[in-house]
Amino acid sequence: MVTLAELQSREAVADASARAWRIAAAVPDPEVPVLTIEDLGVLREVSVDGDRVTVTMTPTYSGCPAVDAIRDDIVLALTGAGFAEVEVRLTLTPAWTTDWMSEAGREKLRAYGIAPPTGRASVGGPIRLQLAVKCPRCGSLDTRELARFGSTSCKALYECRACLEPFDHFKVH
Repeated sequence: MVTLAELQSREAVADASARAWRIAAAVPDPEVPVLTIEDLGVLREVSVDGDRVTVTMTPTYSGCPAVDAIRDDIVLALTGAGFAEVEVRLTLTPAWTTDWMSEAGREKLRAYGIAPPTGRASVGGPIRLQLAVKCPRCGSLDTRELARFGSTSCKALYECRACLEPFDHFKVH
């Protein structure tokens, strides 16, 4: 039989965990500030034990230059919200994939002028080829890749032949 005190304690931990998740989830990606780390899919787990919060995240790739900034921003957000001790752990397994991005995040990218990834990452099956990238400004499929790497290594630089605007395309991986 569970006592009332045990139930209240469990509810308090669940509330603190949900609050810590919301705070961490709202941290913006420093490279694409229109996205939160939850939108991007790099936030994997948040656990609370008393005043200690442990956050687990998976970087977009092992050499991601934004990892330290994201870690610092998570710590600042949670300590600023009153959590006494915050630890941010990185995990590389399983490897991050654009499949983890939220639909809201994809829409935010499009509205921001970055073509979101389309399709799914190849996992043990045929590798799909993308024949065209839709321009996030005018919607045209008459685009071409200018450079395999854009403003960050996870994006490619494209040009729209219809509206003549350059844009980043978040690569599927």
